[in-house]
Amino acid sequence: MGIRLSRRVLLNGLALGLAAFAACADDGGERDIDEEWGMEGALEPVPAPGKDDSEYRKGLLVATDTTRTQVWSARNAWDDTTTTAARTAGIAWSVDSGLSWDKKYAAWIDAMEFIPAADGYSQTVKFTTPWGRTFASPSLECAEMSIFLRITFSAWYELPFFMESVDGTGKRVFFGHNGVRTSSGRYAASPEFAIKYPDHSKKPAAEWMATWPKDTALRTKRVAGGEDSQPAFAGGPFGTYLDEIHLNKRAAYFTVMALNYLGSMNLADTANAYNLVPEAVHAGDMLIERWQKNGIGHTLVVKEVLPIGEGNLDVITISGSMPRRQGKRESGVASKGYFTSEYAGGLGTNSDGLEYAKLGGGVKRWRVAKNVGGYWTNTWMRGDEAAWVNSTDYVRIAARPGRFQQLLGQVSPEQQRTELLAQIEDSRRHLRNYPASCSARERREGAFAELYALSSRTWGTSQAELDRLHRKPEDYVLAELAYTTSKTCCWNSTTAVMYDVIMAEANAEIAAAAAAGTCAAPTVFMSQTDGYGRWSARAQAMGQGTAWRAWSEDESCPQRGVARDEVAAVEQTAFCSLGSGGGGGGTCTDRFEPNDSRTAATAVGVGTQADLRVCSADHDWFTSATARTVRIAFRHGDGDLDLAAYDAGGARVGQSAGTGDTEQVTVPAGGTVEVIGYNGATGAYTLTVQ
Repeated sequence: MGIRLSRRVLLNGLALGLAAFAACADDGGERDIDEEWGMEGALEPVPAPGKDDSEYRKGLLVATDTTRTQVWSARNAWDDTTTTAARTAGIAWSVDSGLSWDKKYAAWIDAMEFIPAADGYSQTVKFTTPWGRTFASPSLECAEMSIFLRITFSAWYELPFFMESVDGTGKRVFFGHNGVRTSSGRYAASPEFAIKYPDHSKKPAAEWMATWPKDTALRTKRVAGGEDSQPAFAGGPFGTYLDEIHLNKRAAYFTVMALNYLGSMNLADTANAYNLVPEAVHAGDMLIERWQKNGIGHTLVVKEVLPIGEGNLDVITISGSMPRRQGKRESGVASKGYFTSEYAGGLGTNSDGLEYAKLGGGVKRWRVAKNVGGYWTNTWMRGDEAAWVNSTDYVRIAARPGRFQQLLGQVSPEQQRTELLAQIEDSRRHLRNYPASCSARERREGAFAELYALSSRTWGTSQAELDRLHRKPEDYVLAELAYTTSKTCCWNSTTAVMYDVIMAEANAEIAAAAAAGTCAAPTVFMSQTDGYGRWSARAQAMGQGTAWRAWSEDESCPQRGVARDEVAAVEQTAFCSLGSGGGGGGTCTDRFEPNDSRTAATAVGVGTQADLRVCSADHDWFTSATARTVRIAFRHGDGDLDLAAYDAGGARVGQSAGTGDTEQVTVPAGGTVEVIGYNGATGAYTLTVQ
């Protein structure tokens, strides 16, 4: 999930009440972002508010001279509806729309078109600028996505914006349109944006339409704390993306800086966003999960809210993640799982005995900066006064997940099953690229738990029956871990090659037991008493020793010193009770099962293989010693199947994801092909190799 304390904490080892953290590497070495941005260490949320819930918390004086630090001029107000600028047509609203700028922000997000993501299987959003330029979503972690969207819209339309935090001395620090300031002036040696960086937004349109202004230095700027690679720009860093969407380069530099210093704790902070009643949720709001006072959490941006009758809603969200990814579409069923989680400020306590309702989670709405008595004040829109819940009203906060359980997604059991199986497979796909991901393991098991309950009450299907149909060996190898007592959960830099090594070790264990006439569950990939020694040794034996990465503290990790990770207690049929090992067992199977991973791919030559089948949440793998064209034929009406090709190293080199009855790819020598049921689809197919 990857929402960290602060990049500065991670990079320079400041503790914020925890033990010192290991430095993160960027471009092969450490970077001191304080030196880069003229800062003085990590920033923290503001102290808890009083009963006014920050409604009247004064910020900077509006009359402050910010001519040197200003990022953009706040020429518009969030409540405007009748000014010339407010009446003008925009990227998601018509002329004389009557919408306030806050509602236009919601309309912009709601109108974003879903498109295929660069990962080849999920959906992301198309990002449209006021200048008609369109790009696929940037790759960001989850809190970064929400902050990026709000800053971008505010800068484009010259709206007042700031987020408040405090430094290590308790000094209030404001990140906003006036720059990075305190009440007495520029904070530390932070940039003087107005004199350091250019603004091309007032140039004649003919100039930038002919040649979009580019900033070479900006295009090298990265967000620290992990990989920053933007697929929309051939893997260039986030600065490249920002350079293409902003004429005002000051706003672009400011955005990179803000994402380096602000995160989920600042979104959970009532100074910047407020708790929302469930019935008021709309596009542009946020859902924040928090299960500890400091550190890790998860943030989703509300994309669409669709009435589905009888007072019920279907809420679609988008989320980033760590390692960073493009904003990913989360279905209504998946989103409901987040909204109804105890982590969303619900009932109960965490492992430290802290009430979830007091940790800052739940559905939130951005505060809007207004001129109140001559001070910039983060408050709410006219008409939203009844939509907020005071941050100290813990009874109402804790009741919200239960209300969302009643309010959201009353869809058919069949649709729920399809969505849950798609969630399971999506989590597996993530784990095949990042096998240490504890959040993906938890999401998979959460979906299984919902599937068990749904199937039992609707069709009387037992857990064992479901596991025989849908469980995979990888679910046992990558079992869910107890987050707070497992150091693996802090490790974001594992890779697809490492997944192949892990599964090769598991397959060897399973095969050795079978040869001895018995069954043994594979070893769970986690820190054992010797760390990760068995998998490192397997990597060496496979000639992948240099590709195996040592454990690293990629996010805040109080559990870094545990002797051995802990497997979480989850509902799961014992591995050796599955019979076929899952993944096509029972009545849904074919003669090549289990061929459910790249390392277990079935070798095929020229010819046709009939009567094959993709089962629920299944994936079939085949390998060819020579370069070949591979084609599958099926009935699209029975289930939408897709095909992907990989080279010998596991890199995706081709994809066929149409809507007809055939798919075809070219696979290089020694490569593999994967047959995929789109969104958990099932169906029979014929495989032809030419």
